[in-house]
Amino acid sequence: MTDMNKDILADEIFSRYGAITRARGCFLYTKKTVRLTDMFREGGAAILGWGGGSAFTMLKNTLNRGITGTFRTEFHPQLIRAVSLLLDNQKNTRTLRVFRSLSALRAECGEDVAIYTPFDPDNTDYSTKDAVAVVPPLPWVSPSYALLAVKANSPRLLGEGSGVRSSGESLLSIPAPMAAGMCRAIYDVIKAQGEWREQDFFLYDPVLTKYWTRRGCYLFPKVSRERYADFVRHCLDCAIVISPDYDTPSLVPFGADRGVFTALKNKPFEEER
Repeated sequence: MTDMNKDILADEIFSRYGAITRARGCFLYTKKTVRLTDMFREGGAAILGWGGGSAFTMLKNTLNRGITGTFRTEFHPQLIRAVSLLLDNQKNTRTLRVFRSLSALRAECGEDVAIYTPFDPDNTDYSTKDAVAVVPPLPWVSPSYALLAVKANSPRLLGEGSGVRSSGESLLSIPAPMAAGMCRAIYDVIKAQGEWREQDFFLYDPVLTKYWTRRGCYLFPKVSRERYADFVRHCLDCAIVISPDYDTPSLVPFGADRGVFTALKNKPFEEER
C-alpha cells in the first residue's frame, strides 16, 4: 500500500495516542497528553491553523442569531465580495455557484477550471482565469463547500452548453452561519498572504528538505511512493502528522518551534530496507 486514506490515518493516530481532545494552530492534543505537530491540516482546509480564529467567531455569532434557513442574508453578498477581492482585487465581480465538494465541481465543470491555491508557489494570476474553483480555508471538515467563481462576461457563463448556469447550487444553499465563517476565512487568508514570506517557510529546511521538496509552504515528498505509507507511520511515531496521500502535499508548520522535529532528526527514516 502506498497511500492511506484519512480514516486509516485517524486510526493510526488513535492507536498510538488516543482520542484528539483539542486542536489549535498546527497542533493536535491527545488523550495521552502527547502534542502532535499537524502538517496535514485536513489537506489545507486548516492551512491557517485549527483555531479558526475570527472565522469561527463569525460562524458562532451568526448561528446564535438563528438565521439558518434558505433566505437572503447580508453574508451571501459579502461572500461574493470576498471571493472577488481574493481573485481579482475586486476589479471584477464574479458569479458564484456552490458545489458540495471540489471533486463534484471538477466532475461537473471539467479539469480546465483553475483551482485556487493559498500562498500559491507558482504565483498564478487568478484574475486572468475565467473560472476558478475556491475552497474557503475554513477548518470545518463537513460540509466542505467548493465555490465556482466565474467572470460575468465569461464564455463559460454565456456559451451554450457550458453548463455553468445550471451547474451547482445557488449561494442560498450555504447556511448563513457557514457563509459568514467562510467569508471571514477568506479575508484571513488575504491578510496572511500579505504578511507571510519565504523567510517564514524556510526555517524548517534543515530537517524537512531531507524528506520533502519545499515550494513555498508546500512540501512534496522525496520518499518513494512505495514506501510512503511507512513514512507516514514513522512520522506518527515521531509525533508528526503528515499528509496520508502521496499526491497531496504536506504543509510547513507555521509557528512551530524547530524542536518539534527533534525525534525525526534523531530517528531518521531509512528509505531502503
